[in-house]
Amino acid sequence: MKIFAVGMNYAEHNKELGETLYHREDACAPVIFTKADSALLSGGKPFFIPDFTERCEYETELVVRICRLGRSISSRFAHRYYDAVTVGIDFTARDLQQQLRAQGHPWELCKGFDGSAVVGRFIPLADLGRDVQDLHFHLDINGQTVQTGHTADMLHKVDELVSYISRFFTLKTGDLIYTGTPVGVGPVHIDDHLEGWLEGEMVLEFNVK
Repeated sequence: MKIFAVGMNYAEHNKELGETLYHREDACAPVIFTKADSALLSGGKPFFIPDFTERCEYETELVVRICRLGRSISSRFAHRYYDAVTVGIDFTARDLQQQLRAQGHPWELCKGFDGSAVVGRFIPLADLGRDVQDLHFHLDINGQTVQTGHTADMLHKVDELVSYISRFFTLKTGDLIYTGTPVGVGPVHIDDHLEGWLEGEMVLEFNVK
């Protein structure tokens, strides 16, 4: 099982992190990185803030589950290769990320560490009855909504991401794609209670330790 993630896929999030804003007409390729399989955290297990960061931030994302084997997939057929979605958290050691980026180093240490890919309960797309590019999701921390997203705002759409990733990696059943985070990321603290919601249904719930 492979975990893929997409960076800078929502314009307003790019602004909040001080990125150079790019538009679809710029024809930029998606920013893709991977997480180790040990990053996966599911079943409502608690997330433990690692000791190598003083600012661990949540990034709430729509997660897509691959349902069949594929390589070099055309965008027009990409919808056949995923069957369910959920809400996940791409935890980021933000202070470490800033250090790594300043040095021109990869992101794996700040993005791919153990437990950094929290994933909720998957819902079949057929049950949602909505297009994957018309899904609303949000994150609540301690009962307060802190981040909201709408998949229509993605710079690179889900089918485009599936197609692009499959040019470099063979996609297999069970692989996951974290599709990027909207504006509103922020830090978590010990004893925080997180809930992820998709189209009005809670699909993710866990505590921070």
